[in-house]
Formats: sequence, C-alpha cells, structure tokens
Amino acid sequence: MSSTSLAGIARAAGRGLRTTRIARVGPSSFAITSILPKLSPSLPTTATAPSRFFSTSPKHNGITPDNAPPKPRDDITPEVTKTAAEITDSEYHTVADEYLERLVSHLEDIQDSREDVDVEYSAGVLTVSFGGNVGTYVINKQPPNKQIWLSSPKSGPKRYDYVVLGDSQHEKQDTAAGEWMYLRDNSTINQLFLNELGIDLNLPNGEYGGQ
Repeated sequence: MSSTSLAGIARAAGRGLRTTRIARVGPSSFAITSILPKLSPSLPTTATAPSRFFSTSPKHNGITPDNAPPKPRDDITPEVTKTAAEITDSEYHTVADEYLERLVSHLEDIQDSREDVDVEYSAGVLTVSFGGNVGTYVINKQPPNKQIWLSSPKSGPKRYDYVVLGDSQHEKQDTAAGEWMYLRDNSTINQLFLNELGIDLNLPNGEYGGQ
C-alpha cells in the first residue's frame, strides 16, 4: 500500500476519534449546563436578613406583650395632704385657749405628784420645767399666724397649725374635732409629749403617767 493511502486512512481514523469524543462529552456537558440554572435558586446565600426596627413612640408608655400602658396598682393609698383650717380670729382664740387649758390641767396634775416638774401659765405662755436632766418646754399662742409655737429642749422649735380632722378639713361644726399639728411631719403636740416625755395627754387626768 502506498504512503498516500496510509496517510488518508490515518486522517479518517483521527476524524472518527474526535467525533466519538464529542459525542461522549457533548451531551453530558449540555445536560450539566442546562441543569445548573434550575439549581441556582436553591444554593445557599450569605445575604443578611433585614433588621427589625422597634418604635419608641411616646404613645407606648410601658413594655407589655400588647404594648398597652401598665395599669396603676389598686393597693396604693394616695397620701392626704393636711392643711391648716380656715378659721377666724375668734375661732382661733377659742380652740387655742381650750387646748392650752387642758394641757395646763394635765401638767399641773403631774406637778402635784413629782418634785422635778414646775408649771407656769400666764398671758397665753406656758412654761414647763422637767428638771436639769430634761430641760424647759415653752408653749405659747401666736395670734398673727393663728398658730401655737413650742420650744423643746430635745427637738427644738416647732410651729403648730390647727387642722380639722376628717373627710372635710373646712367643716368646723365641731371645733373639738381638730388637732394642733406640725405640718412638716404631720406630728401633734400630744405626740411630742408622748415621744419625748412619756406623757399621754389623750388619757384622762390622773391616768396618763409620766417619767
């Protein structure tokens, strides 16, 4: 066989091998290429989820499951602010004189049973000495302010206003329902004598006791 024939046979064989390779590879490549676009939507993504924004509107007064404002507690009793009663000059002198006379009567009973107590009352000024270990209390009327002033050797000076106790502080049908009160701490003269001297002025004369 001539060399020319052998070369033709070789070229024909090469073309046949290339055609076989294309036939084997081509369909597979086409299949993979056609499938990839369908699979791409399900591939994992690194996109960041959108952030949530919480409103801080002033209409939301509390943090509750339904964004409703918290309900006020029913067990909190509002504090009642006590104020001086609106009384006339005549009413002031009546209630002040009545109180001081009762106070003098109690203290004079103590004076009769104790040697260390000395009571003096004149022109609306009451002076009570409880000896050197305690000191002297001075209690007097103060008409311009409609008050009773007290000076204690233990707690210092205090000014007491007449306060009508009850639901309505301005109903003065019964002036005996009132009390002389130090409005800074709502304490009374009776409480001061009990705390500092052990004398209960609310008890009947002769039954109050004392230090």
